[in-house]
Amino acid sequence: MTAIGARVGKAKVKLPGTKLPGISLSWGAITDTGRKRSHNEDSFLAKPPIFAVADGMGGHAAGEVASDAVVRRLEELTSRPIVEPIELLGALRAATVDIGQALDEEHLGVGTTVTGAALVVSGGLAFWAVFNVGDSRMYFQNAQGLRQVTVDHSIVQEMVSAGMLKAEDAENHPDSNVVTRAVGFNSEPLPDFWLVPVEVGSRLLICSDGLTKELSNDQIRKHLNRSHEPGAATEGLIHEAIEAGGRDNITAIVVDVV
Repeated sequence: MTAIGARVGKAKVKLPGTKLPGISLSWGAITDTGRKRSHNEDSFLAKPPIFAVADGMGGHAAGEVASDAVVRRLEELTSRPIVEPIELLGALRAATVDIGQALDEEHLGVGTTVTGAALVVSGGLAFWAVFNVGDSRMYFQNAQGLRQVTVDHSIVQEMVSAGMLKAEDAENHPDSNVVTRAVGFNSEPLPDFWLVPVEVGSRLLICSDGLTKELSNDQIRKHLNRSHEPGAATEGLIHEAIEAGGRDNITAIVVDVV
């Protein structure tokens, strides 16, 4: 497990290329091993302008090496107030090389998911560049409610999209842990990207599947509505996921645009 950045923090980010005086952010970030696993292979980065969660795969220390490589490469981009999507892709490519060099041939089946949000500027306006590889998720909450931005790269999601499986049955399917994309495996990373407006009063939730396997979207929404402070929100979500079973490592970052 690698945790980079403050677990509870606040920052004002000045965005070049916009008329905004700056954006004030407040966040909370927590990771927990859960009840069933002996080792935490999740890692996170909570350091403006990037917030990201990586869920390592490969067993014990190997998965942790993969998730660590991703968040450390992304951290290299945090010396500036904004980043470009092409730079995010470059960081994931560099992490792929790092993973391959750090592990021997016995660990060829090692990789990591990664989901995150980075501040970008387009047309003089501020956005979150949301990026995703695998089945960790990002949710966006504003006055209109909570919505899932990312789409899982998984076998069961493909089945749901094709109408072969109901969404409510996906988590109990035998292939629920099988992802179709990851960072690592000596392969080109294939992230999806979305642009989400930076809105005052909005909230982001970035989490590993250890959270979403235990809590439904409706449970997540209700809990976020109960917690005004992001630190309390992350603590509550992790606690509730553990109480619901805690079958996997659980990581959550909540970011508020103040």
